[in-house]
Amino acid sequence: MGKRRSRSQSQLLNSLTKKQKKHLRDFGEEHPFYDRVSRKEAKPQTCQLSESLDTSSSESEAESEPEQVSGYNRLLATLKDVSKEDEEEEEEEDSVIDETEMNLEDGDSDISVEEETAVESTDMQKNAALPADPKGKDGHGPPGTSEESPEEFTDAKHESLFSLETNFLEEEGGGNCSLKASQDPFAQHVNKELKEKEIQAVATNPKTTHQLKWPILGQLVFSSRFQQLETFKPPKDIDLKSLHLQKPLESTWIKTNKRTALKNGEEIRHVYCLHVINHVLKANAQVLANNSRCRSRKLGVGDDDDFRDQGLTRPKVLIVVPFREAALRVVQLFISLLEGDSKKKIIVSNKKRFNGEYGSDPEERPPNLKRPEDYEAVFVGNIDDHFRTGVAILQRSIRLYAPFYSSDILIASPLGLRTIIGGEGEKKRDFDFLSSIELLIIDQADIYLMQNWEHVLHLMNHMNLLPLDSHGVDFSRVRMWSLNNWSKYFRQTLLFGALQDAQINSVFNKYCVNVQGQVAVRNVPMTGSISHVLVQLPHVFQRMEAENLASVIDARFNFFVNKILPQYRDAVMSHTLIYVPSYFDFVRLRNYFKKEELNFTHICEYTQKSGVSRARHFFLQGEKQFLLLTERFHFYKRYTIKGIRNLIFYELPTYPHFYSDVCNMLQATTRGEEAAWTCTVLYSKYDAQRLAAVVGVERAAQMLQSKKNVHLFITGER
Repeated sequence: MGKRRSRSQSQLLNSLTKKQKKHLRDFGEEHPFYDRVSRKEAKPQTCQLSESLDTSSSESEAESEPEQVSGYNRLLATLKDVSKEDEEEEEEEDSVIDETEMNLEDGDSDISVEEETAVESTDMQKNAALPADPKGKDGHGPPGTSEESPEEFTDAKHESLFSLETNFLEEEGGGNCSLKASQDPFAQHVNKELKEKEIQAVATNPKTTHQLKWPILGQLVFSSRFQQLETFKPPKDIDLKSLHLQKPLESTWIKTNKRTALKNGEEIRHVYCLHVINHVLKANAQVLANNSRCRSRKLGVGDDDDFRDQGLTRPKVLIVVPFREAALRVVQLFISLLEGDSKKKIIVSNKKRFNGEYGSDPEERPPNLKRPEDYEAVFVGNIDDHFRTGVAILQRSIRLYAPFYSSDILIASPLGLRTIIGGEGEKKRDFDFLSSIELLIIDQADIYLMQNWEHVLHLMNHMNLLPLDSHGVDFSRVRMWSLNNWSKYFRQTLLFGALQDAQINSVFNKYCVNVQGQVAVRNVPMTGSISHVLVQLPHVFQRMEAENLASVIDARFNFFVNKILPQYRDAVMSHTLIYVPSYFDFVRLRNYFKKEELNFTHICEYTQKSGVSRARHFFLQGEKQFLLLTERFHFYKRYTIKGIRNLIFYELPTYPHFYSDVCNMLQATTRGEEAAWTCTVLYSKYDAQRLAAVVGVERAAQMLQSKKNVHLFITGER
């Protein structure tokens, strides 16, 4: 038996790619997206980088280090041992499933690849776990705490080259750095003076709002708790000079912007990358110019407040992105913006190592995987969600893997930040590098709802706190508003998301307190995703009442158990799919169904591949009357569930198009029972945003104005 286990573990290890082995070594389990691929050879699928990444100079070809393999034996020992009896039982179950495999999918071979590439449930627990998961399953453990984890690589070789303290401004690339009396918005913002009474009045001042419609962005909502609400109208003519771009961005932006992709997400990434580089170049140029002034005048720095040009720590920009692929594109844009089409290439340190760790590998994505366009846009390239890296920029040079306290820009995922910030009581934790962040960018915020939103909240709670250590800062160069612990009032936060959600809005309203105010772009949907339902299906929206927002969860459960579920207990109402967006609600329903001994099965993001196949088979054949399905499973897998006759949305979906996706699953199996199809949706007055996204703003307003429980029968519009 021992030899069999050893041989099984050896085969498992040999089947992993290099990046999978690295993740296994670091975390003791495979990454959630690394499915068991089929034996077919993977089609080459590479990540195309810009020419600037390929041709940038000063890259050492010998920078890649040999892979460390320490601790493999202990990691492999933790893998699940499969006994001979268990293997025979699994093979027997697979043979039963294979007989009905063709019934689960369309005539082509797409489903076989889909089943073979399913995510193991235990793999999902590391990077996509919910806050309720036990410690150690949701990525809360800081890296490097275990003996097996290798130390993170940081570039110490170029420390002196990128040091702000020992460098001075060069004449050719610095631009005008006398920013005190300038009309530059950067100078106006960092030199703005606040009074103590203004800060104290923020907590009591009512929020004033003003709405303005822009030609392209749509409806803009301006708000502020400070006395003066600043609004701005769209400019009639677009002039790059009005943007006050630092050299060389004024010339490189036109060339870089021509490569903008057609999708809106890429356009947004281009704009905020331009803003980031412009901010960093101006801030560093001001520091270097003051260094030169101090040296030439031989003046003590503390004698003049004009030299206050820094924060308590060097990092001034934090970019939060969900996957390594997004981080790769951000760095690629940085290089393009600094370089353009110039023949003089910029210096990029550790470029080869970065491309290897953040680029995509042909073996990482299963072949022949057919998914919707939105899925392909999200899960493209390297989708590892545990990373963090520092970037330093100085005099047309970029330093990747810079130590955090020597970096200008930090690029990280919420999980990557959570593991270094740590929690109360942990010995190894650090959040001082967040003390002087002047520009916070949270991109693709909706994806974090599908990962772990608690990581985002944990990050926001540690933003712009006074550092516990001085980290060698010269306090005579620190701005007064930073010393007064007012950095959060000067921090600009850019929050981008594909949908309007109450949790995202809560972060925007609670943690974004910029002295200039807030601007929110909120465009309400006029039609709703119900217009994309292709099947003729009656949609019954049942309203439940709740006293307040905190009681909605219990009110929904009681309404479902007492009002909805009794209508579906009869055997005639078989093949009922219950779509549950929240994992907490899913666990509660699953426990209730078990207690009541109902004939049901369930699929969630943690369900093993074999369990998913069995649940789909039993539900299709009618052996199980109910199927509980979580929204996060649909987000990560996009399986087509066949055999649905009755559909219940326990709560409106987070993504509006998921409503039409699930409704259109009914047409996957049509055996003449179309007339008996039903669709029931639960909602309350606190679901206004999600309801408007599904049925449209006008219809949602009518439904919410009614004080009674409203039953609306809506036929899917073609």
